[in-house]
Amino acid sequence: MNSNANMNFQKIRVILYSIINNCMFMRIILSLCISFLYVLSALAQVTLGIDVLKQRDFDILKGKRVGLLTNATGVDSNLQSTIDVLNSADGVNLVCLFAPEHGVRGNVYAGGTVSGSVDSKTGLKVHSLYGKTKKPTVDMLKDVDVVVYDIQDVGCRSYTFISSLGLLMEAAGENGKEVVVLDRPNPLGGNKVEGPLVSEGYFSFISKYPIPYVYGLTPGELANLLNEEGLTKKKCNLTVVPMKGWRRDMDYSQTGLRWVMTSPQIPYWQCAAYYPMSGIVGELGVLQIGVGYTIPFDAFAADWVNADSLAMELNNMKLDGVSFRPIVYKPQFSALSGKIVQGVQVYVDDLQKARLTEVQFRVLEALHNLYPSKDIFGMCSEKTKKSFDNVCGTNMIRLKMSERYRFDDVKDIWRDSESSWRRKSKKYHLYE
Repeated sequence: MNSNANMNFQKIRVILYSIINNCMFMRIILSLCISFLYVLSALAQVTLGIDVLKQRDFDILKGKRVGLLTNATGVDSNLQSTIDVLNSADGVNLVCLFAPEHGVRGNVYAGGTVSGSVDSKTGLKVHSLYGKTKKPTVDMLKDVDVVVYDIQDVGCRSYTFISSLGLLMEAAGENGKEVVVLDRPNPLGGNKVEGPLVSEGYFSFISKYPIPYVYGLTPGELANLLNEEGLTKKKCNLTVVPMKGWRRDMDYSQTGLRWVMTSPQIPYWQCAAYYPMSGIVGELGVLQIGVGYTIPFDAFAADWVNADSLAMELNNMKLDGVSFRPIVYKPQFSALSGKIVQGVQVYVDDLQKARLTEVQFRVLEALHNLYPSKDIFGMCSEKTKKSFDNVCGTNMIRLKMSERYRFDDVKDIWRDSESSWRRKSKKYHLYE
């Protein structure tokens, strides 16, 4: 190779190295930018329906007499009550409040009757929807044009707030009133669906509509589905104010929002995952599930259980997304109050993989393996068995499980409606 050719070769090599190095540099920069965007996305705060309504200057409420169905969870991103936000908003005429379970300010204990009253802070009349009357009456609605609904839910059928929502929509349809739902996150995300639809004969205020036990929708999405699928007796004029920034793959920890307890035993958002994991079996009153202790819905224990044995039995089942550790404690407010109980605390290691509702049935199976003489359902009263059936939405789970305490005997019943529900509910998704 002559000197000119060699010089040209060296120049080409330098240029090629420069291009390669620049490409590598650009790849690094691009990678860093993508990582930065992911971090920003993770830290971004979801904008709630109430905050979106504020951004819109309450446009859909102007010139109307407004009622509000809410409770302590109805707050904006600054934790200001929606009651106070609407009451002080220019051009919004808030005329009355509607109280679900726990009352509009969250001062009524679980299951306690909510009385009609006057809100001490605003002087507004409060109509009770958690007592003898659960559906708004003609008299309650006569002075309003629109009722706003703003309540944080837990994504579980047996939580009574969605029953109050459906009955509000029904009454509004019958009386020519509008309903506005200010949307909020489903703390379990928008992809988790578990459990059967409610069967005939098992509808109640804790199983009001034929939806799965874990239904995978936000309050606004569920409202649209109830309205459009004819699941209320009368369709209403419904408007949903969607959130901004929420995705179906988000659990509550990814929203950037602060949690306000939805009931006294759901003090942290994680309890919304524990609730469907143990709450059904908790209806039986035989096992202590952490309610009345510091880990509500996060334990399975009794005074006849050996903690180490139960933890080993359950961990050997290798259930997806959960693990168990032995625990010994003394609950203060339960049927086993003051007694030392042993059992397991459950750790949800992967919320999306875990079959939350099925954990409690696996616990029944494990207990039967260890203590075959203990007939859990045989230890219950008829009243608690009925409560269990109502929460399940069918008596088939109890009847089949009581034969030999094997979840596999009821697995197909429990999972039967999930695929069809996913197909039906997808039409009402507001977020992807």
